[in-house]
Amino acid sequence: MNYKISKTLKDNKNSIIIIAVLWIFFAIVLVAPIGVSVGIANQSGSFDFNVFLTNLFPEFLSFTSITEAFSAEYIGYFFKTLLYFSIIYLIFTFIGLFRSKPKHQYTDIEHGSSDWSEGGEQYSILSKNKGIILSKHNFLPTDKRGNVNVLVVGRIRIW
Repeated sequence: MNYKISKTLKDNKNSIIIIAVLWIFFAIVLVAPIGVSVGIANQSGSFDFNVFLTNLFPEFLSFTSITEAFSAEYIGYFFKTLLYFSIIYLIFTFIGLFRSKPKHQYTDIEHGSSDWSEGGEQYSILSKNKGIILSKHNFLPTDKRGNVNVLVVGRIRIW
C-alpha cells in the first residue's frame, strides 16, 4: 500500500505544485470578493441573499475587495469563507490524486523489459555494453566461456 502513495506523489509532483499555486490564486481572486459580499449581506444581522447577489459581481470586477477583505469588519468573513473553500478544494484534490494512483505495483513498467529489477538483481554474467541484445540495458556477452545459448520468447508481428 505504501508504494501506491509514494508512486502517486512522485508521478503527480508537478500537479501538486500547480494545485498549490491555483489554491493561492483562487484564495485571492475568488474567496476575497465572496467574503466581502457575505460581510455586506450580514450587516443587517441576518444573511440577505439578494444583497449578497447584488454585491457579488461588482466585488469580482473591482480589485478593491482584496484589500477590503483584510479590513477589520470583513476579515472574519474572509477566513470563514477561506476555510470552507479550502475544505472543498482539498476534497477535490484528494479525489483527483486517488484516481491517479497506480492500480498495482507494476503499473507503467514495460512488459518484457528489465525495468522491474533494481541494481544488482540481473545476472552477473550480463554486460551493459555489447553482445547479444536481451533488453535495452542488458546484453549477453559473446566472449564469455560457457553456455551462451539464448531462448527468445515472443512472436513476430506482421501487420
